[in-house]
Amino acid sequence: MQRNNNNVTSFSDLGLHASILKALAAGSYDTPTPIQAQAIPHVLAGRDLLGIAQTGTGKTAAFALPILHRLAEVTAGGQRKRPAPKTCRVLVLSPTRELASQIAERFRFYGRHLNLSTVLVFGGVGGGPQIRAMAKGMDVLVATPGRLIDHMSAGFVRLDQVETVVLDEADHMLDLGFIHPIRRIVAALPARRQSLFFSATMPKEISGLAQSFLRDPVTVSVAPVATTVERVEQRVIMVDTERKRGVLTEILSDPAFTRALVFTRTKHGADRVARHLEVARIAASAIHGNKSQGQREQALDGFKAGRVRVLVATDIAARGIDVEAVSHVINFDLPNVPETYVHRIGRTARAGAAGIAISLCGNDERAYLRDIEKLIRQNIPMTDRRSAPAPHEGAPKSHNGHRHQGHRGRGREEHRPHGQRQQPRGRGSRQQGSAHRPTGLTPVARPRSGLNYA
Repeated sequence: MQRNNNNVTSFSDLGLHASILKALAAGSYDTPTPIQAQAIPHVLAGRDLLGIAQTGTGKTAAFALPILHRLAEVTAGGQRKRPAPKTCRVLVLSPTRELASQIAERFRFYGRHLNLSTVLVFGGVGGGPQIRAMAKGMDVLVATPGRLIDHMSAGFVRLDQVETVVLDEADHMLDLGFIHPIRRIVAALPARRQSLFFSATMPKEISGLAQSFLRDPVTVSVAPVATTVERVEQRVIMVDTERKRGVLTEILSDPAFTRALVFTRTKHGADRVARHLEVARIAASAIHGNKSQGQREQALDGFKAGRVRVLVATDIAARGIDVEAVSHVINFDLPNVPETYVHRIGRTARAGAAGIAISLCGNDERAYLRDIEKLIRQNIPMTDRRSAPAPHEGAPKSHNGHRHQGHRGRGREEHRPHGQRQQPRGRGSRQQGSAHRPTGLTPVARPRSGLNYA
């Protein structure tokens, strides 16, 4: 498994096309991230690749830059290869329309001086413009599986000329039930191709899919599976489920929450939370799969521009959210899939910044919390609603002033159902210490309740 590449200090060290380096310089991109430094040489060499990296680590550029370099290569006759009508040279599959849009945007930006064509295909909008764009043939096709299947079935696009295929956010593809459409799409691809497979997590099902999708791949991993972002300070608040909205409103009344992303488990839950916050005069919008494309773009644009301070999202919609300076991630509902927690909190502390993740844990979610802590191999500090620590203080205190000691102390006994004995901790679940405390965070004035969540 490829782990590091200490010789790469700039993009010019990777041997990329001069036009790509020009675009990177214009965007002030100087130093490759670890996933980029490790993956790009293998992709340039034509190898199949399995990339495992947390969100926010630069995975898109890790495959887009070497793909664009190879597309820019000329033939022996000095001519660049052009795609035939209704075909593409590169296919990138993405689970959501937001993420697909961002990937297409990055391809266009990095390849702005290469005169290459990029077509974006997803559902929720009229298919006419997509059909007309594909009819000419394209260098890069970025698509969501469902809409691509529709166009394939209608004969508007062929995949028999694909040279490189990318499956991005593979773990979320599985969550959304795309496994059968993906297998159908892969069956339409030529046997001789380069395949790139990227995922934030690697559960057994995804590992099996990768084995069938890739041929003699090199594996690049920049962090252990399910390792949480180091600069995210994590906290949990135990609260009755029916009181969650009130607690959330109280938390968000603190102006230190400059740009907060709130996760709910369901679409209707997202709408209810957003409405509750609006009534409390906290600027909020909801984004989920039932929203039209226009509504989703409007909500996301408002969040990016700062007109909306709180974006309430489901996991499906959030996979396409790539917004810098998200100060806080709040799990209104704890995810029932522990790997999802890792992906959620990675939405803050991006691009070297610090961030805080707060989880509201109801009585019926304590098992989810245990699963998350087991996966990340650390105890998430508990924040008491009456006495919450500032970011640089020590472990949170319990109601009686004693500090919680994780599963080994009495402060966390409430995580186990009544009467259940604590199981001995095996070597694989040994505590690894609390999350790295972010720098640059200062305590803020406590609200009247004595809370300090910043």
